[in-house]
Amino acid sequence: MAAVEVCVKAATGKPDTLGDCPFSQRVLLTLEEKKVPYEVKLVDLDNKPEWFLKISPEGKVPVFNGGDGKCIADSDIFPAFITFLKSKDASDGSEKALLDELQALDEHLKAHGPYINGENVSAADLSMGPKLFHLQVALEHFKGWKIPENLTNVHAYTKAFFSRESFVKTKPSEEHVIAGWAPKVNA
Repeated sequence: MAAVEVCVKAATGKPDTLGDCPFSQRVLLTLEEKKVPYEVKLVDLDNKPEWFLKISPEGKVPVFNGGDGKCIADSDIFPAFITFLKSKDASDGSEKALLDELQALDEHLKAHGPYINGENVSAADLSMGPKLFHLQVALEHFKGWKIPENLTNVHAYTKAFFSRESFVKTKPSEEHVIAGWAPKVNA
């Protein structure tokens, strides 16, 4: 049995399938990249079990247990994407705010790439990659919106990162990403 346990989101409506949480994926990616053996515990976030709420009182995933009994809950958010995804008003500035963020990322990658900190994948990529995957899938599905072609460094980055073995092994299916975002978009 692996010493490391990670509690991650189960797919909406499929409690035995890996879900669509980019924060959970970041932890799994990190373990894959570092070749650390681990055990995944899927958590149905619509029906959180009692044992899970004991270690994560706020009910957030992922929760990482390094085998020493210390559990680390982790969650952050990517506001520009979510604001634009939920936006019902095309002139509210949310699209421009997201484009500004992506433009800044493109310029950073142009200067420092191919990954965020240069030649090798770092913790920053393991955080950014899953978020860009969600952004790409959800915005195309719900808004018919794609990252502009002129952001060539962002496109090269997603192509390279999404094809890494660790990403392929830990990524959720596009249908689960869409199912995960649907209640937030239609709220």
